[in-house]
Amino acid sequence: MKRIIFMGTPGFSVPILEALCESEYEVIAVVTQPDRPVGRKRVLTPTPVKEAAVARNIPVYQPEKLSGSKELDKLIALKPDLIVTAAYGQFLPTKLLKAPVHRSINVHASLLPKYRGGAPVHYAIIDGEKETGISIMYMEKKMDAGAILAQRRIPIESNDDVASMFEKLSLLGRDLLMETLPALFAGEITPVEQEEEKVTFSPNIKPEEERIDWQKTATQIANQVRGMRPWPVAHAYLDGGRCKIWQAEAVEDRSASSPGTIVDFDKHAIYVACGEQTVLKITELQPAGKKQMSATNFINGVDMTAIQQIGFE
Repeated sequence: MKRIIFMGTPGFSVPILEALCESEYEVIAVVTQPDRPVGRKRVLTPTPVKEAAVARNIPVYQPEKLSGSKELDKLIALKPDLIVTAAYGQFLPTKLLKAPVHRSINVHASLLPKYRGGAPVHYAIIDGEKETGISIMYMEKKMDAGAILAQRRIPIESNDDVASMFEKLSLLGRDLLMETLPALFAGEITPVEQEEEKVTFSPNIKPEEERIDWQKTATQIANQVRGMRPWPVAHAYLDGGRCKIWQAEAVEDRSASSPGTIVDFDKHAIYVACGEQTVLKITELQPAGKKQMSATNFINGVDMTAIQQIGFE
């Protein structure tokens, strides 16, 4: 029986871990990020992967930093046949990468070499990609640069956001991994090196990137809204307060008004001028200090004539 160490952190990783646990392989340890404070009360909360591992009585390791930790030596001493990572969130030291007989592999949520980095799903949607996928590759010291063992594509639908794509890609990654492992262990896969000239990156979203630039087109802004939902959520400023935009779409209307101007509103939506005379329809938002709400409820609760004069910043 092949012995596997699994490394992952968010909900995306859980179906992959569960499939390994239910297979003919033995998951001998799970490595995940430390418990973190969550919510207003800052309750110390385990990661989804830790919860799944504890439920199966699998030993869990949670070093703040894996490199140089006591946990690192313990993991190497386990003599795994393979390490599988899926959205773990840390670089693996070289001596750990090389420890398993069959090396270390990663389940990455993009069609490598596109979107190396920590936010591949976000950027694929923000950039208006029509498809994305899963790449299973050998891990190297350089981020997401290893040779590809398997790859599978999936469309990005017009109503998809980060949450829906994470769910789809998690299941796709699970299935592709389980199909790939038998051939990997049998030595029947010829790895394909990535083409460096086609590499693009998807670093973690910076706070300043969450703000909407109304000079962009309505389509670009709608993609940003989807690509940051449900986290970290795109925002603009309205009447001096930070307003999160949860649901929006580009419409065929045209407007010569300055970008950020509220050009119209009705019972169900607010229409905002954007770059290149395009118009964005906002149907769900969250004003500063308020809960997430429909545009209908927002419009019914404010003086829209005054709000329209202010516009978005």
